[in-house]
Amino acid sequence: MFYKKSDEGYNEALEGIRRKTLVYGEKTLMCEFRLDKGKTLPMHSHPHEQSGYLVSGRINMIVEDEKFAVGPGEGWCIKGNVEHGAETLEDSVIVEVFSPVREDYLP
Repeated sequence: MFYKKSDEGYNEALEGIRRKTLVYGEKTLMCEFRLDKGKTLPMHSHPHEQSGYLVSGRINMIVEDEKFAVGPGEGWCIKGNVEHGAETLEDSVIVEVFSPVREDYLP
């Protein structure tokens, strides 16, 4: 499966937070998120392991009780069933990979 860059196909996950599935296979799924400055991704958890990379912008990533300042070029990995959320300090673009595949994110 290949993905060609396009500004179409984003779903509004929450106000000011858009998600687009880029590619997926049998065991992983890759998404791009676009987050507007000042938006918060509420604390939540899911059974999927989640690895992320901040392409641009600045965010605070909250994992359980710890807050991490994240800048462009930095990444993270969150085990499944661990509570996490984010605060968007600047307009930001994130690429994340989920394993196993998040069926709720399939196009």
